[in-house]
Amino acid sequence: MARKARTPGRRGLGARVRAGIRGIGRGAWWLLRLPLVWVPLVLLLAGFIGYLFYLDHLVTSRFDGRRWNLPAHVYARPLELYEGRPLTADGLAAELRRLGYRSVAVADQPGSFHRSGGRIELMTRPFRFWDGAQPAQAASVAIAGGTVGSLRGPAGGPLPLLRLDPLLIGSVFPADGEDRIIVEPGDVPPLIPTALRVVEDRRFDQHPGVDLLAILRALAVNVASGKVRQGASTLTQQLVRSYFLSNERTLARKGREALMALLLEAHYSKADILNAYLNEIYLGQDGSRAVHGFGLASQFYFGKPLAELQLHEIATLVAIVRGPSYYDPRRHPERVLARRNLVLKLLAEDGAITAAEASTAGARKLGVVLDRNVGATYFPAFMALVHQELTEHYREQDLTTEGLRVFTSLDPMLQSTAEDALADGVRRLQRPKKPALEGAVVLVNPQTAEVLAVVGGRRSGFEGYNRALEARRPIGSLIKPVVYLTALEAGRTLATRIDDAPIEVKLARGKTWLPQNFDRQAHGEVPLLRALAESMNMATVRLGMEVGVPKVVKMLGRLGVGVDVDPNPSLLLGALDLAPLDVAQLYSTLASGGFRSPLRAVRAVQGPDGAPLSQFPLSTEQAVDPAVVYQLDHALVEVLRRGTGRAAGSRLPPGIVAAGKTGTSNDLRDSWFAGFTQDLLGVVWIGYDDNQPTGLTGASGAMSVWSAIFAKAPLVSFTAPLPDGLAMLSIDYPTGLAASGSCGDPLWVPVPAGTEVPPLPGCGSGPAGIAEKSIEWLRGLIQ
Repeated sequence: MARKARTPGRRGLGARVRAGIRGIGRGAWWLLRLPLVWVPLVLLLAGFIGYLFYLDHLVTSRFDGRRWNLPAHVYARPLELYEGRPLTADGLAAELRRLGYRSVAVADQPGSFHRSGGRIELMTRPFRFWDGAQPAQAASVAIAGGTVGSLRGPAGGPLPLLRLDPLLIGSVFPADGEDRIIVEPGDVPPLIPTALRVVEDRRFDQHPGVDLLAILRALAVNVASGKVRQGASTLTQQLVRSYFLSNERTLARKGREALMALLLEAHYSKADILNAYLNEIYLGQDGSRAVHGFGLASQFYFGKPLAELQLHEIATLVAIVRGPSYYDPRRHPERVLARRNLVLKLLAEDGAITAAEASTAGARKLGVVLDRNVGATYFPAFMALVHQELTEHYREQDLTTEGLRVFTSLDPMLQSTAEDALADGVRRLQRPKKPALEGAVVLVNPQTAEVLAVVGGRRSGFEGYNRALEARRPIGSLIKPVVYLTALEAGRTLATRIDDAPIEVKLARGKTWLPQNFDRQAHGEVPLLRALAESMNMATVRLGMEVGVPKVVKMLGRLGVGVDVDPNPSLLLGALDLAPLDVAQLYSTLASGGFRSPLRAVRAVQGPDGAPLSQFPLSTEQAVDPAVVYQLDHALVEVLRRGTGRAAGSRLPPGIVAAGKTGTSNDLRDSWFAGFTQDLLGVVWIGYDDNQPTGLTGASGAMSVWSAIFAKAPLVSFTAPLPDGLAMLSIDYPTGLAASGSCGDPLWVPVPAGTEVPPLPGCGSGPAGIAEKSIEWLRGLIQ
């Protein structure tokens, strides 16, 4: 059968397919047949998918687990108010300002106060203490005469106790330096998320992590202007960059950032991402500490919790987000002010606030606290002691990752007073063309053994060499009370006479030691009390050699000195190197009636959930008979009345009784003073780091700093009841002989009951003697 003719220009399907194949063969089909082409494509695709799985695992594993290493946050002591507490109205107002409380017309919000003369109305903040949560509480405090006269609640009823929230004083943060205060959604003012959306990411609730419209808009603006003027990073991308990545400016990092943002949004809600952003974003730098999150930034810049921020302060924090270094409000206030007002303008345009609110807030100053001692500050010398104590009970990893809350005994008012006194003192004592004179201060409550303040040098904020803990220097005459305490325990009394005359002490290898008094004078037979009060070297060495140097060494150990002591005779005049904290331990035992308690700075440790983990109660042991210590303390009171410390005694508030001792090392290299009232002990050291002579005695150097501290501190006079077995005896101060009334220079001293001393010539017989005995008989009858 004849085939049907084909229509010209038309081909069958098979012909067209074959022609197409031939065309492919002649064109690019051969490329698909080469493994060198399609294998790499498959591998690239597989690699990309694998990379996505890797990024997905990275995102979920870190976000599902513990999101941050949470530093341990360290708090000062909470100020406790009660009727009768020594405190001035200025002192309470300063404490409230340091805590970031706002001075207002009506104190009806947490963290606010109103002062009218000696009366302060306030409302405390809620706070979770180691012994339970405390709600906000309104109170009225009336202060007069340096004490709290009344403490009333909102209804006018008496309050037994009011406890303020404590000051945040430090963190134990990890090596990366990141510090933050975690905030929950309920702690965040609603305007902050709103402002972030308006200013940083308007389509946050619509985009999947990357905003293509914003990218195109930014690209158009940047191309038109010829430079980068606008970014397109979403809040999610900013979170990814801060949390997972670095700030390197490369296309690879930007691509990784976009992919991780998409993955983050695929797994987590917008609310979760926003809360993470609020806690993660970097907002400033404080030395080696990086300030992350709005919670810590609120304390760092405004000295108060996030929930208490006002509109202009919220706008400032949102302004800083764009660039914490460029918009540093302490370094570039004008720049930040302009950016803050732009934030307010955008909020008003969006309807989040009214135009009137924006105008009012825009007229406000930035309100950033320039004094970093407000709201949250750092005391490196005290923090070093806290860290030292904590590492005895906790691993370093736990301190830097578990979010512990550490409550300490630091008194911010005393710390500030001590810092100022030391800085002013060494500046005043500084000699021209000499190295920087240095110093250290330790303040302790001897009744509780709590460390209240530590200053490690003239630059109190310096985190380097901590002289209060590390500078071991010869203590000079600070050793003398230990020598006299040993003698009193061995049976001597304050009326016992000792010869302050030249003495030759035989040393090893045939050497001899000839100690001299500071004034190069010999004073003859004097009572122990006068020899100690006037710091007589020859009398002290003679007394120490009589009781035995080994006994003095043992007494040092009983008083709390934990270093090895060489029993050389030179020990009797202070050839013993101790740090100021060691001296505070020693004198704390003397100031507490002979009860030795290890000094401590940490009161309690709380877990991140508020559960109490550890408490560090007072641990005490009787080291010396209280009756013996009572006699020594009486002599130390006379140091400030008649002896080398009388200039310090004259600077104390009227009626305040204090005790203490000056100390000077050889060649005037170290200037020391240790002194105490009933509940405050202060140790001050002044010297050069290279150990060259200062030209200062204990009285002319360290004692002046001690006096400046104690002149401003709330004080309670040093008092103690006369122990059983002791009686008061009137002696002549210069000679130690019995004297009273107008006869001689009489001074009442505690001695063991039944102690008798010879009378001062002219006081024991004749009309004058009879009169004096009559007065003594009447005094005894009255007592």
